[in-house]
Amino acid sequence: MKINIHLGALVFVAIAGLVGFALFSGFSFAGAPPSKNKHVAEALEHAKEAVSHGKQGHADALVKHAEEALKHAAMTSFNNPHWAEGTKHLKEAIEHGKAGHADVGTQHAEAAVQHLSEAK
Repeated sequence: MKINIHLGALVFVAIAGLVGFALFSGFSFAGAPPSKNKHVAEALEHAKEAVSHGKQGHADALVKHAEEALKHAAMTSFNNPHWAEGTKHLKEAIEHGKAGHADVGTQHAEAAVQHLSEAK
């Protein structure tokens, strides 16, 4: 009888662990990649943060967020002219931000936000 109770508890803990892992880590038992929509939202959010920091004259933070936006943009499979134009502007924002030109980098980040928003 004791063995059945322990075995039942072990099975319960194993199942709860698997369900918890799946819920909290984004893991999918179907083997599907993370949601494209998640990366779209992250790319847009980081691009907006790049604009915000650029307007404050923080070229380094602009670069950091534009790079993160570009990473997430690359993880999508959009075949859309607005998405392509948005990523182009993110690259320009990074280039100008690294050169310390927060104002020009901000203009490119704003253009990226506009295009990425239209591509959604």
